[in-house]
Amino acid sequence: MASFPDFVNENEIAKAKLIGELPAPVAPFDQKSGRETWTVAFAPDGSYFAWSQGYRIVRLIPWSKCLKSFSVGLNGVGPGCVSRKSSVDQLQGNVPCEHAIDCGDIVWGLAFGSSVPEKQSRCVNVEWHRFKFGQDQLLLATGLNNGRIKIWDVYTGKLLLNLLDHTDIVRDLAFAPDGSLMLVSASRDRTLRVWDLKDDGNMVKVLRGHQNSVYCCAFSPDSSVLCSVGAGKAVVAAVCVVGIDGSAALTLSSRCRPPGTHCARAQGQPCS
Repeated sequence: MASFPDFVNENEIAKAKLIGELPAPVAPFDQKSGRETWTVAFAPDGSYFAWSQGYRIVRLIPWSKCLKSFSVGLNGVGPGCVSRKSSVDQLQGNVPCEHAIDCGDIVWGLAFGSSVPEKQSRCVNVEWHRFKFGQDQLLLATGLNNGRIKIWDVYTGKLLLNLLDHTDIVRDLAFAPDGSLMLVSASRDRTLRVWDLKDDGNMVKVLRGHQNSVYCCAFSPDSSVLCSVGAGKAVVAAVCVVGIDGSAALTLSSRCRPPGTHCARAQGQPCS
């Protein structure tokens, strides 16, 4: 059952109306994708909005620009509409710019992540790291049709990491909200995989509790619990304890099925 914070007036939700739209461009290639827009995501600080346009393209738009465009539309005949033309603007100072990323395959999952200095890497030999993640860096993880996960620098559009272990479509991605840059991916290969981006994308753990495709995953606000859902309406919960040194211990705790069926812990013990 869904719930809302106290400041949200649930009675006003029914009055929601369209304020704008982001039209996907017409592209001559990759027609098999059907121009589907599979996923959207907000940056944690609200600076960027990302959406997959189909045809392997992800558009990154400063959210303030979206709001401004939508507001202009509200004053006119119809809802606001962000331009289809790609932007070639570069980041000037700290002002976000709009740009597109070609991910090389159809994009199914998106997630933003940013680090905090006190969350150190799990790797002892930090001097060997290819990338240094600073407090001001914003990352975008993209889950692709070919099972790859590509990590991008949002401000520059530079590809930082290419994670290759999944064997089927990566349906969803989630960063731990504590700034540790621990990333979890959910895939049709029936697994969830945990990656440490501060350790050059090293895969920390594979969670195999699902019997079918995994569709979605999410962390609790304190990063202590990971939940996932997949085909067969299974919900898998994993306890995730991330230490000060960035180390993580994940233990599959339970799998819950639809009413009328048995529910057993991952170790085969009965549920309490």
